[in-house]
Amino acid sequence: MMAVPKISRRLTFCAGHRVVGHEGKCRNLHGHNYVVYVKARAQQLDSVGRVIDFSVLKEKVGGWINERWDHKFVLWQEDEVGIEAVRRGNGATVDAVFLLPSNPTAENLATYLLHVVCPSVLYGTGVEVFRVIVEETENCSAEACL
Repeated sequence: MMAVPKISRRLTFCAGHRVVGHEGKCRNLHGHNYVVYVKARAQQLDSVGRVIDFSVLKEKVGGWINERWDHKFVLWQEDEVGIEAVRRGNGATVDAVFLLPSNPTAENLATYLLHVVCPSVLYGTGVEVFRVIVEETENCSAEACL
């Protein structure tokens, strides 16, 4: 039996967040230059010999990230303190905040991308994202897998 073909696409974005309940500095608003690795597979290669063109992953997944997370604050929808602070500070507009249904840890960002974003933006392509890695720094990353 042949192995299922797999590919990976690296994406980057800059965003602010705060981790509610964190014991240290991360409880404060701060930002990261995130790196995301999207790992995808298909049962068979397309007529060109690809799982999917890398540019399609960039357009679909990267486009979603750029529109909703890049240069914005990703905050937990229950984080009233963080939401109010961002909206008060520097004249931030309402669209400068993306409200996540969970605390915006690297683990939760990876899980959200894997289970919510990727299936939605890749629907109908025959491609399945099976792993997402989110790096907050070059030393710290989180991974969500199917």
